[in-house]
Amino acid sequence: MKKGLDTIVIALGGNAFQTKGDRGVAEDYWRNAYTVAELIARLIEENYGVVVTHGNGPQVGIIAEWMSLGLKEKNIPPMPLDVAGAMSQGWLGYMLQQALYNKLAEKKLLGSKVRGVLTIITQTLVDRNDPAFNDPTKYIGPWYSKEEAEKLSRELGWVFKPDPRGGYRRVVPSPDPIGQIEIDAIKMLVEQGFIVIADGGGGIPVYRDENGLLHGLEGVIDKDLGAERMASALKADVLLILTDIEKAFLNYGTPNAKPLDVVKVSEALKYYREGHFKPGSMGPKILAGMRFVQNGGKMAVIAHLKQAYEALKGNAGTRIIPD
Repeated sequence: MKKGLDTIVIALGGNAFQTKGDRGVAEDYWRNAYTVAELIARLIEENYGVVVTHGNGPQVGIIAEWMSLGLKEKNIPPMPLDVAGAMSQGWLGYMLQQALYNKLAEKKLLGSKVRGVLTIITQTLVDRNDPAFNDPTKYIGPWYSKEEAEKLSRELGWVFKPDPRGGYRRVVPSPDPIGQIEIDAIKMLVEQGFIVIADGGGGIPVYRDENGLLHGLEGVIDKDLGAERMASALKADVLLILTDIEKAFLNYGTPNAKPLDVVKVSEALKYYREGHFKPGSMGPKILAGMRFVQNGGKMAVIAHLKQAYEALKGNAGTRIIPD
């Protein structure tokens, strides 16, 4: 990180790439990528340092579906989830990288304030014995009706759960991240003036064997928890978690729902323990925000993608701050 600059780690939800009402075609993804690029260019103009990460829940599920269709129709063997995660890092990283490059070039910020933009395929260390492997909670892929979910469950052996946003979605193991294997490279590139897109989808889950060698695991890490590990390791000032929901709520989805504007870590922890934030949805965002602030971050912000700048300035979203 450049001296004297506040550094922001921006964590984009996979749902931010394909927002409600989108058909999921490439044009939707490009439009949303350029929305992000506009925000980041504005932050660069204001002399912030920026690191970007993103979710991949919808996209890794879509890749898994493509592969299952290939198996059915063409007998093409599917790849495991860690490989699908790497594919999603390339897919979304490419779109963000190009959109950012073009937006920075338009504003004549390349070379003057930023040396370049690049994506790093990132592996994230997890515990191979994490209990999450026996209790899948991470939503991936598209939404289904109950009948469609039951049919796919019978045919493919997938596990489905109701999504708090409605409908049913596939759930997979989501182990808690320990840290990024490539963190030193990320840090070096950021310090040299590059915008780095890293740890996509929370990183590819890997473990070290007794000889220190890495191996992939079937799972999808929560990108917010991965973003916190990266942000804390980089000693960032702000963790900005962007999604398709405006802020966190108490009693979400009920007539007594109450929006949260500013919460101290101790308050957030109390609400978290009371069960206000669902696993696989707002729960990991709150947990990531608490961990980041507890590890020395100035502030964690949860906001809608389209209100990102206003949230960063304190005029939208939910902010988690030190006690």
